[in-house]
Amino acid sequence: MDMNRERTSARTWFGLVIVLGPVLLVAMDASVLYLAMPRVIADLAPSADQALWILDSYGFVVGSLLIAFGNLGDRYGRLRLLMIGAVVFGTGSVGAALSPTPEALIGCRVLMGLGGATLLPSSLAVIGELFADPRRRAQAIGIFAATFAVGFAIGPVVGGLLLSRFPWGSVFLINVPVVVGFLVLGPIVLREVRAGRPGRIDVASVALSAGGLLLAVYAVKDVAAHGIAVVPMAAGLAGTALLVWFVRRQRTLEHPLMDVGLFRDRVFTVAIITSASTLVVWAASIYLTGIHLQSVLGLPVLIAALLALPGAAVLTLTCVGTPVLVRRIGARAALITAHFCMGAGLLLLLTLTATGGVGPFVAATMIAGVGYGISFSLVADIAVSAAPSGRAGAAAALAETGNELGHALGIALLGSLAALIFRLLGPDVAGTLDETLRTPGVSAAAADRAREAFVTGLHVTVAVGGALCLALGVLALRWIPREGPPRQRESAEETAPVAP
Repeated sequence: MDMNRERTSARTWFGLVIVLGPVLLVAMDASVLYLAMPRVIADLAPSADQALWILDSYGFVVGSLLIAFGNLGDRYGRLRLLMIGAVVFGTGSVGAALSPTPEALIGCRVLMGLGGATLLPSSLAVIGELFADPRRRAQAIGIFAATFAVGFAIGPVVGGLLLSRFPWGSVFLINVPVVVGFLVLGPIVLREVRAGRPGRIDVASVALSAGGLLLAVYAVKDVAAHGIAVVPMAAGLAGTALLVWFVRRQRTLEHPLMDVGLFRDRVFTVAIITSASTLVVWAASIYLTGIHLQSVLGLPVLIAALLALPGAAVLTLTCVGTPVLVRRIGARAALITAHFCMGAGLLLLLTLTATGGVGPFVAATMIAGVGYGISFSLVADIAVSAAPSGRAGAAAALAETGNELGHALGIALLGSLAALIFRLLGPDVAGTLDETLRTPGVSAAAADRAREAFVTGLHVTVAVGGALCLALGVLALRWIPREGPPRQRESAEETAPVAP
């Protein structure tokens, strides 16, 4: 009997490893392009707004469809959706690696986003079904969250290491072996999961949320790249109207796509805002500092990747150590610490210049990495703990959606802000720094002015991001009760880690 139990346990943990492969890929592919973008720009010559779409079309699609695909999996089978999503994700990866034009790469990134939107919620549901014991299940879900956070952190590093020896398409081709392994082993090790949720998928809600976000993000990007014009302003107004309509519609549906009633709880609201804002500032800062290291300071991509390692290591260790930190100082104090660490790290980036800043960059990523690690590990638990027990699943889905939309909006909003500053202060040779530096016959004075303009845009962006983090820290200080939500304290006692 004990031997059989041991074999069953080994099979279960092996199933967890199989599921975590796609999860790691989905997280990595949200950030793996940051250090690769100078190579992509040199090869495909995208415009300024196309470059931003290459980066964040993936996260935008994942975030827009995450809740909808989670509902589909509940009704029609999680494992089935996982298999379909893996095929779509792998196909998009191969297409992205071989893309001959910016438009083709954007299209393949959208296809990868479709696959990624099926993988995250279904993976979490399958993991929950694998572990019958609640304490083991808590361990597994903690490993899931850490894997997702680590994927975000190591994406730029993995991309930089690959780019030191291979073409930029290699950052996508690494997905293929993992996808193939999952397609072969998944049906053997995993079971089908259906939650039997009532009601139909509200197609109108899916269309309103995705369409509203698409139009709003397009407006921000176009204004940043080309200035104020009638078409993008109209698109922005239309997108805002669709999103308002979406929220109003959710209040009238018996089975809404997004349970907006959860936002009546202040603690839950702070948690969701934190999940989105963390990825907003993280995505924008990593993207812009990657360009600073390579295009402004002229460092090789391998050196840029190695300089990102200390911050990634701190983030990973913090993810693992956050449960211990929470037991010692409480979730409220940990969350406040996260915001102030992120804010301090971002503001330290203000010391970067057009001629240096490697040391401050490493220090800033390590300080901010503490905050990112706490946030990634803690926010979903706070959100679920603050929600009524019957709405825990909806709360978890909203936390994941906040992460993905935050990543996409970080590039769309703060990336566009940096692009706008460059357009206003640069030498007016081209729309981006890399395009300007590659322009035939560009003078040394124009190149220097372009670098200075980019650094100014970086400074404005990290200042806004740092101020946002500090403001959210103050908000958490005022809104979250000192003792934390009651359910959170009970949950911490019930799901304390046990020895394997």
